[in-house]
Amino acid sequence: MAGAIAYEEQRRRQIEENNRKLEELRLHQLSAAVREAAGPKFSPVRSEAKSVKPKQVPRDAPVRQSGRVASLPKQPKYRYEDDYPTLVEKKKIRRRASSTRSDIINRVDATDEARRHANSKAQELLRKLVPGGNPSFVKPMKQSHVTGGFWLGLPSQFCGLYLPGSDDTITLEDEEGVEYKTRYLALKTGLSAGWRRFALDHNLVDGDCLVFEWVVWNTFYVYIIRQSSYYK
Repeated sequence: MAGAIAYEEQRRRQIEENNRKLEELRLHQLSAAVREAAGPKFSPVRSEAKSVKPKQVPRDAPVRQSGRVASLPKQPKYRYEDDYPTLVEKKKIRRRASSTRSDIINRVDATDEARRHANSKAQELLRKLVPGGNPSFVKPMKQSHVTGGFWLGLPSQFCGLYLPGSDDTITLEDEEGVEYKTRYLALKTGLSAGWRRFALDHNLVDGDCLVFEWVVWNTFYVYIIRQSSYYK
């Protein structure tokens, strides 16, 4: 029991000695000065974040651009998908466009007399060309040749003898010396691309007759006999 009392007495004296030394060194005042210089102590608990609403910008407000971007040429405005016509509207547009084509509006239906007259004149010209030695043939015009599909079938026998055995370019030269490039389809023995332009440029109509003279490789001279000459 005496040993325990002696230990407590010794512990008390040691504490008093330590406090005395701290007072001498003024460590308490130094610690307080450091805390004051450090400023108020923040709580380690984070404050709850505030929700920030995005700034409302009018739909028609101009887009802000930097000076460098604004000085560049204005970019083209592209149409959105909603601006394009629907499939049904496209069909209506095509139908309306096809019904107003000039080759349909100005369509001519030749009489039998006018057809025979033009064909007779064409045959007469053909007989004059034969002695020259150039292969030639007469092609009367029908509606399918000069309106709508614009497809010109050529005599298969003539094609087999004089025209290429594979698809190729055929040049048509009119009486003014103007040349037209057309696409010859060997299997179908006819002219496709390019023929439409020739027909429209020369205002060909039903009943007209054309004389084709084969002059050099892949080139025809074309003479036009109008069915309207019957009425003159």
